Amino acid sequence: MDRLIYDRIRDLEADHWWFVGRRQILRGLLRRIGTPAGAKILEVGCGAGGNVPLLRDFGAVTALEPDDESRAYASQRLGLAVDTGLLPDGLPYAPESFDLVCAFDVVEHVDDDAASVQALARLVKPGGAILTTVPAYQWMWSHHDVLHHHKRRYRLPAYRALFEAAGLTIETATYFNTLLFPLAAAQRTVKRLLDDKSADDAMPPKALNKALATVFALETPLATGPGLPFGLSIAVIARKA
Repeated sequence: MDRLIYDRIRDLEADHWWFVGRRQILRGLLRRIGTPAGAKILEVGCGAGGNVPLLRDFGAVTALEPDDESRAYASQRLGLAVDTGLLPDGLPYAPESFDLVCAFDVVEHVDDDAASVQALARLVKPGGAILTTVPAYQWMWSHHDVLHHHKRRYRLPAYRALFEAAGLTIETATYFNTLLFPLAAAQRTVKRLLDDKSADDAMPPKALNKALATVFALETPLATGPGLPFGLSIAVIARKA
């Protein structure tokens, strides 16, 4: 991603409704995984470290980030030596080192998504799990994806197939960010028709930001239970036998 995007995410991820709501969904999914006591957890692509405090509630966290400035910022902020490396072939860890491997909105950035999922799978201990999220629907492609250097967006069947091909068992596969989906789809359609390339992740006014985060978080019981039939994002929990 461009330096501007890394820095914007760093500034927004503590309070912006999208990050706040996603962390609520992730917390529910992490509870569903049921990590063992003293679990070893890896976050691949931790950025500025906004998800590490959440992950620390579930185990001992190792973090990896390829961007030098984000890695330095996360290390200083979290008191954690953040590692460097790249998917699929540049991960500096031994096979079967972790009880849980997480990659939140990472796989859409890599050229070879199948090889990257296989690389994540190699790091998981038998009985361990992978938790990932990606953006949904190629028809939702917008200038936002270009700015964030996305390679693709996904439909759920194609995304879950990557994990099945890596020999993993799917435990949860769901869309999420569903309640706000119609609003987002309408906004992106209008912007595409108008060729509007303005950023769509600016911080809203405080009251609106709180309301959007609340609506997003309302989905947690469904996203972490029976699943949701559509949405702006996809989450998959896959288990290694």
